[in-house]
Amino acid sequence: MADGGMLPAWMTERPGGFEPGGPDRAVRQSALARTLLGLGRLARDTIYSEKVAARPGLMQGVDPRVKVAGVLVLLLLASLLRHWYLVLGLYLVSVAMAAAASIPAWFFMKRVWMFIPLFAAVIALPSIFNVVRDGDPLWVIWDFGGEVRLGPWSLGTSLAITQQGVRGAVMLVLRVAASVSLGVLLALTTRWNELLRALRVFHVPRLFVLILSMTYRYIFLLLAMATEMFTARASRMVGPASPREDRRFLAAGMGALLGKSHALSEEVYAAMVSRGFDGEPVTASRFRTAAADWVWLASTATLALSLLAGDRIIG
Repeated sequence: MADGGMLPAWMTERPGGFEPGGPDRAVRQSALARTLLGLGRLARDTIYSEKVAARPGLMQGVDPRVKVAGVLVLLLLASLLRHWYLVLGLYLVSVAMAAAASIPAWFFMKRVWMFIPLFAAVIALPSIFNVVRDGDPLWVIWDFGGEVRLGPWSLGTSLAITQQGVRGAVMLVLRVAASVSLGVLLALTTRWNELLRALRVFHVPRLFVLILSMTYRYIFLLLAMATEMFTARASRMVGPASPREDRRFLAAGMGALLGKSHALSEEVYAAMVSRGFDGEPVTASRFRTAAADWVWLASTATLALSLLAGDRIIG
């Protein structure tokens, strides 16, 4: 007993799986706690993105149709430029546009560089070596002392990093980063329903827009269901659970969540159809193009033409 015989000792002990601090926090934190933290982080990021779209800013005030057209022009430009410093300039323009849209720099950088550009860098890494892409040696890593062959393939006389390989890898990563930053900028500064409706203006297939709409809505639905499930489990635990018990619960929870989501998806879609849903996204306000929207689009087109002309002049 503890506390003068009022409570048993096991009820006053802190569960090791949810210990908020300590040197072994990463080791002792259970899979259940990590899942709850991840779900909460996802919810916070999503809500914050909606708040960014509602802020006053340069990009937020542009008509969604004009905004989509301008971003498409810049995305096409990113794939046409042939010099890395011009692509870098386009990326810096997207960063400046994010700053003008009141998007925090760290939040924007994290969204852009979190996965896709880093993955592109990993893919492009082998191409910097002469055994993959021949070129002028920039740094000789290992001199073989003679030609080395691997079956019918010649590996050359040395292992080196080439100028052409580095230039191509940098170009790939910068193109991916510029494209992703433009897409993230469009998504953060446009409400989801308005973005879907703008896509329909450009004759994006209705089925594709419907899938995007339902996917976005079900992310929140599944997030809420998963959070309730894991919170209910955590609230009924007395003391830390073993890793085996956590894995068993996670497996059972995923199966139950799949069954619930499948049944609920049919009910939700039937309810939407019964209320007149035909696949077209609907917004509370109608799109109206102002003079400032055309100025923004003209500025974007001028920037694109200037960079493209400079790229062709440089050769």
